Amino acid sequence: MAERSGGAYVHTPFCSAVCPYCDFAVVAGADHLIERYCAAVVSEVEADRPWRSVDSVYFGGGTPSRVSADLLGSILQAIRDIHGVSGKAEVTLEANPEDWSNTKARSYREAGFNRVSFGGQSFDPGVLVSLGRRHGPGDIGSAVAAARDEGFDVSIDLIYGTPGETQSSWVETVEAAIQTSPDHISCYALTVEPGTELGRQVRAGSPAPDPDTQADRFQVADSLISAAGLSRYEVSNWAKPGKECRYNSLVWAQGEYLAYGNGAHRFRDSVRSRNIRRVDAYIKAVEEGRSAVSGGERLDGWDLEVDRLFVGLRRAQGIEPGPGVDAFMADPDGARLAAAGVVVNEDGWLRVANPMLTDEVLRIVIGLEGGEHGGDPDTLMPANA
Repeated sequence: MAERSGGAYVHTPFCSAVCPYCDFAVVAGADHLIERYCAAVVSEVEADRPWRSVDSVYFGGGTPSRVSADLLGSILQAIRDIHGVSGKAEVTLEANPEDWSNTKARSYREAGFNRVSFGGQSFDPGVLVSLGRRHGPGDIGSAVAAARDEGFDVSIDLIYGTPGETQSSWVETVEAAIQTSPDHISCYALTVEPGTELGRQVRAGSPAPDPDTQADRFQVADSLISAAGLSRYEVSNWAKPGKECRYNSLVWAQGEYLAYGNGAHRFRDSVRSRNIRRVDAYIKAVEEGRSAVSGGERLDGWDLEVDRLFVGLRRAQGIEPGPGVDAFMADPDGARLAAAGVVVNEDGWLRVANPMLTDEVLRIVIGLEGGEHGGDPDTLMPANA
């Protein structure tokens, strides 16, 4: 397990609207709570016991760029004061293209941010409407240019498999993203989550994403992005050499990280834990001096080894030899996937050769003999991934 480097995640739940596919801990129409929320996050940080200096800080959401640079900067400063932030730390915030500008970029740079991840999702106007996005294709390029002007490293998120998306429009989306020359691209399959507007639409008879189509879309993306000089280092992430997201890499290497804000997950001192999900309940708990943690579990022994496989098999490089790899290869289902070429075992290193079947591989990991986890499956998932 990676122990020397550390990271921190800060959740920022505020949005102008909740996208129909989103099941994150977010809120719309609650901007009146922003200042109280940020003050609560600062208080949560200041009440924490000092840990080690972190070299990656990730502000996710929600839409962190909906919150002023001064307020986000106050949270970053609190992390710096309590734990320390290395001088060359990667400090990321997520942003929507439509609310980004040179002025905003400059303010966040001055507050200490040096990497931005734009929720572009698509360059097809019709797909953007279907996804509930409020920007147009041109806004993405403008946002990237503004970020570049202020010295940011840039990542773009894309979503594939939206009903109504065509093969040609997806190709055009990936090519358009590449043309902006980002340092990093993430491509995620559209998923239907219970309790979301998309989930309700599908139950009412709207078309659901087609898994075979999504597999084709992934292959197209992998081919085009790799040809552009970005290498895939996780299931859904490609980067220029040396531009891999440091926070992501820490998480998938079973490194430890702090987390603050509603619904945030952390892994610290071999304990995976999560915060209260509702924004108002989170604020109330912190303001009353109570813990924001709503649950968690300690990992040791076999559970820690299963967790190592669970998070590490998302990496393109796979995971190092160990008892978990031996157990996977000895399991009949694991051996079946190896025989089918879904996973590859080379000198004890286990990696997933077909990324689109990663979830099937992880289902086998959780059920390995002697490794039944017995806890909340959510606590096995890397925080905020």
